[in-house]
Amino acid sequence: MKVLIADAINEKGIENLKEYADVVVNTDISPEELLETIHEYEGIIVRSRTKVTREVIEKADNLKIIARAGVGVDNIDLDAATEKGIMVVNSPESTSITVAEHTMGLLLTLARKLSIADKSVKEGKWEKKKFMGVELRKKTLGVIGMGRIGSQVINRCKAFEMDTIAYDPYLPEGVAAQMGVELTDLESVLKRSDFITIHVPLTPETKHLISTDEFEMMKDTAFIANCARGGIIDEEALYDALVNNKIGGAALDVYEEEPPAEDSKLFELDNIVLTPHIAASTKEAQRDAAIIVADEIIELINGSTPQNVLNMPRMDSNTYAELAPYVDLCEKLGSFISQAVNGKIKEIEIIYGGNLSEIENVEMLTRTVLKGVLNPILGSPVNAVNAQLVAKSRGIVVTEGRRDDGKGYDSLIKVTGKTENDKFSAEGTKLHDSKILKVNDYWVDVKPEGHMFIAKYEDVPGSIGKIGTKLGEHNVNIGVMQVGRDEKGGEAIMILTLDKEIPKDVIKEIQALDNVFDAVGLEL
Repeated sequence: MKVLIADAINEKGIENLKEYADVVVNTDISPEELLETIHEYEGIIVRSRTKVTREVIEKADNLKIIARAGVGVDNIDLDAATEKGIMVVNSPESTSITVAEHTMGLLLTLARKLSIADKSVKEGKWEKKKFMGVELRKKTLGVIGMGRIGSQVINRCKAFEMDTIAYDPYLPEGVAAQMGVELTDLESVLKRSDFITIHVPLTPETKHLISTDEFEMMKDTAFIANCARGGIIDEEALYDALVNNKIGGAALDVYEEEPPAEDSKLFELDNIVLTPHIAASTKEAQRDAAIIVADEIIELINGSTPQNVLNMPRMDSNTYAELAPYVDLCEKLGSFISQAVNGKIKEIEIIYGGNLSEIENVEMLTRTVLKGVLNPILGSPVNAVNAQLVAKSRGIVVTEGRRDDGKGYDSLIKVTGKTENDKFSAEGTKLHDSKILKVNDYWVDVKPEGHMFIAKYEDVPGSIGKIGTKLGEHNVNIGVMQVGRDEKGGEAIMILTLDKEIPKDVIKEIQALDNVFDAVGLEL
């Protein structure tokens, strides 16, 4: 295999790859030169400088794999690569240790006031009494998100003899128990913890997850650190909490706006530690990223499947052509169910109807449903290759069925999510666009995209009006509304497409309305 290394990566990765491939290193390659020569290569490794656009991919007649030495793939056209059957891989695990260690550095800096003490000494002062700190030993660590990085932070804090509790609504209790961690709810983590760290993705559910109400729950001595994503902490609320001494201190490596505005009020405070999004920036992380992507290409050369594939696994062209139109629908059905069902998902059931029931191998679609289910709730990206493994590790049982009847449509896909106390289903097809035709067995006609809202309510006069009025009071405009019911006066369901994201406090107000059983906002 001939492989182009188009951006600078650690030499160790290059050395490993040279044992298996014809490696060409051209880290100054221009976009024009890349277009002219990409047809010569079967593999390419990039970081962030080189853009692997649709135009490049269309000329890449021999390319089998695109490897990103890092996590983000914004510089790679995933859709174009998938359409051409080219694998796209990255190295998400390369930063786990690095980010965990940076988190520990921030916790220690907060506990011992290292940054302001350093500044004081450099200003010629000697203010020993001013910088009285606290030990980590015997303190309670609260971790929000027990993924790859959160777990590494817990391991390190145990060495400091800290007690650990965690909030992760999607982690099986058995997995937490094996790690020696008490799994609890968010409110308990906030109230009981002396130190809190955040390790979740930024989603509609986690945006401003920590805001005014949450700071009120914390101890006035508590410290909080965020190395995950900006926007999970409401920075206005954080400023108020710090300036009014409602918490002991905070540390941020990520921000709602990057870089922060020059006049950010956070810069005024001495009980906050700020770093410029460098948690993943170490020599070791860059080395590991290079080694990991080199190993991914070596796996492919040896006839195996790489582990970090971000798009679809390779398959014969005929099967891909039959299944490809339903990929978008499957991911959206999975995401729809994941966000709509209440509680920790224990089972996902997928039923293929009509023409799809006759295709022998629909594994690509099943994996895509699981990708849609898992990505809204996990910090690290789930892809078509690892979706089933991740689901299994989370204790999610996946069942697959078929039925000949397409209910008048060429093909139909039904996805059902089951939790301890809830079950939610959505049934859809592909017409010109992806369409959801039934929700919880109510007939609807919904295009799953953008800002959405679902409410279950009692089918009595005034229920719909109350919900609509509450949205209007908060300047949330309804684009499309669909309602369904099983019988007059029974339970009904309302599905709305909104012009903007519905705030969490508005959802709470709607949930509190008479005759409303449940309400949830979704982002698709």
